[in-house]
Amino acid sequence: INGILRQTHNLKPDAPPDFIVFNAAALLAAGKAAAKQFQLLLGVVAAISLLIGGIGVMNIMLVTVTERTREIGIRKALGAQRSDIVTQFLSEAMLLASLGGLIGVGVGVGLGSLKSSTMQPVVSPGSVVMSFGVSVLIGIFFGAYPASRAAALTPMEALRYE
Repeated sequence: INGILRQTHNLKPDAPPDFIVFNAAALLAAGKAAAKQFQLLLGVVAAISLLIGGIGVMNIMLVTVTERTREIGIRKALGAQRSDIVTQFLSEAMLLASLGGLIGVGVGVGLGSLKSSTMQPVVSPGSVVMSFGVSVLIGIFFGAYPASRAAALTPMEALRYE
């Protein structure tokens, strides 16, 4: 192909070519490599976003534990077990993370619909369920420390707290 194009363009043998020949296999390989790099970048951005969201859930739950220290003390004084307190705060963390996940999926689907006016976006139920499941797991993981901290309070220490 190079020889034919050099003749067609009347190029001398030592002259640089004024054309580019693309190999379809090389283009396909370059496209796949770029897609793989982009996928890796999106994965890193998603992981960082999940970490930041989880830290946000944990901080909110720590503030909640601090604000409700007296309530925890009263519940423990009335007979609430450690597991009751852990269950309460883990449930709240899971609810908080789940709401965040639902809002995130809704915003993602909504923005996808707005952005693509010519194409209909495809939303797979599996990816929605997986996103929701990851949100719940983030709530459990990052809510465990505040929940255990709340459960570790003694009734006396909690009731003395101002």
